[in-house]
Amino acid sequence: MGKKNKKKRVGVVYSTNPDFDYDYKQPNDQEELPPNQQRLRVLLDRKQRGGKEVTLVTGFQGPVDQLKEIGKMLKTKCGVGGSAKDGEILVQGDHRDRVVELLKKEGFSDTKKSGG
Repeated sequence: MGKKNKKKRVGVVYSTNPDFDYDYKQPNDQEELPPNQQRLRVLLDRKQRGGKEVTLVTGFQGPVDQLKEIGKMLKTKCGVGGSAKDGEILVQGDHRDRVVELLKKEGFSDTKKSGG
């Protein structure tokens, strides 16, 4: 058994059950909602960032790949860096108005700007 299989079965060391079979399935991503049914919040955040501002998009429900794709689009259109993980998109700087405008163009009609 190679190292690849060992990494996929994290959490089980040994089983005394002779019929036991490791579950190699990846956990399913969240079920994808159409963009017009998602309720996204766009806010300005400074907490735990050394006083630097980031535009934070929360409330996304869907696959991680789609989250990263939207994050990449927002970062490219705003011309800044950022990240997309844990169901949130971070865009460096205060770009709330631009992010809300871009998300509405992508079909996320229920997008709210708050905070700041």
